[in-house]
Amino acid sequence: MKTTAQQNQTRFTSRRGFLKTSATVAGTALIGAIDVGRFAHAAGSDTLKLGLIGCGGRGTGAAGNALTVDAGTKLWALADIFPDKIDTTINTLSPKFPDRIEVPRGRQFSGLQGYRGVIENCDVVLVVCASRFHPDYTLAAVQNKKHVFVEKPAAVDIAGVNKIMQADVLSKQNGTGVLAGVTYRYHLGRREAVQRIQAGELGEIVAVQCEYLRSPYRLIEREPGWSEMEYQLRNWYHFSWLSGDDILQSLIHDLDSALWVLGDVLPSQAYGMGGRSTHFEATMGTCFDHNQVIYEYPNGRRIYGACRTAVGCYGSNQDIFHGTKGRCNFTAFQPPYFTDLNGNRTWRANVEQSAKSPYELEHSEFLQSIRAGKPFQRAKILADSTLVSVLGQLAVYTGKKISLQEVLDSKFAFPPIGEITMNTEPPVKPGPDGLYPVAIPGQTKLL
Repeated sequence: MKTTAQQNQTRFTSRRGFLKTSATVAGTALIGAIDVGRFAHAAGSDTLKLGLIGCGGRGTGAAGNALTVDAGTKLWALADIFPDKIDTTINTLSPKFPDRIEVPRGRQFSGLQGYRGVIENCDVVLVVCASRFHPDYTLAAVQNKKHVFVEKPAAVDIAGVNKIMQADVLSKQNGTGVLAGVTYRYHLGRREAVQRIQAGELGEIVAVQCEYLRSPYRLIEREPGWSEMEYQLRNWYHFSWLSGDDILQSLIHDLDSALWVLGDVLPSQAYGMGGRSTHFEATMGTCFDHNQVIYEYPNGRRIYGACRTAVGCYGSNQDIFHGTKGRCNFTAFQPPYFTDLNGNRTWRANVEQSAKSPYELEHSEFLQSIRAGKPFQRAKILADSTLVSVLGQLAVYTGKKISLQEVLDSKFAFPPIGEITMNTEPPVKPGPDGLYPVAIPGQTKLL
């Protein structure tokens, strides 16, 4: 009989055979996938009512992607903490889809409980809000038998990851579809590269280099009249209790790509380093501006991950897979390519296929699966990538080497615990200098 530790580890281990099969099937199914009128009335269905929770730029973009690839969809309900964001989404999408934005005031829901109105009124729910709320909203939607697209990361802590795993189990019981927002898995060039790597073209993969180096995302200045809670919710990306910090927000894309290639087998432990070195203003909240993490596997394989948010520095978003016979280079949405051990190019993905938008393809495939009566149930993929990202961020914050099992057993959760309202006391507040406290590796204890 397996021990509890072995059972926990098994929950998050390999689906190599499934991935090889699904990669082949998905690559074939994508022929004509962005024919926007093809599924307007498929399988006897008229309209799929879309609801968006989180009306920021990414949420508005996701709704637009879904509307673009399936002419039988309508935007039916919107929710955001702040009403002005709802107006922005409507004003942005209405000119592009003049007959398919049907969101009267009665289906516009503001406040921290607005998500409930979207779930009640829609067939497909897009969860694209502050990451802290992803697990609760996703689980609520699945409990109400609604199909869900949930943006990465699935959560910001282990308590949230466990809720996403609950949603995964429940979705398979009640036939609810869950699409995970790990976009690289819907890039056609990457799909072909993954098939080739898993078929052995590069030999055994012994190390993976993952990096996401960029300037900071939008930094929100405080406006007069905002409460502390409102400010943090508007600037949520830069508060770790709401976003999880940058490993979960940026590097997760590259880590997910690495896990995909490696058959979704997770590392056993991690250690790292990070801090604040270039941005010292209050707008950076509690987040680090650089993180580096090393993930270890029992067989000696390593994933080397790094992310940085700094102005005026070298930028890069790439994954390099080092095999015993050659290497693979993924650079954002560019066509991936292979080289031999001397750096000579041996293969490159089709340029035309690689140019197709994975943001559109993921929604196309998802909506097609719903109309076919076989909805995707991919919450666990995102739970795994989020778990590895949480492991890395905790290792960086604490300065300790941490095992995957320690994180799973910890049930780590960012405060506050329970329902959050606008009157909830934020877990962090600025000091006399106006700056927020940040983790201190070697001193901060989170597990």
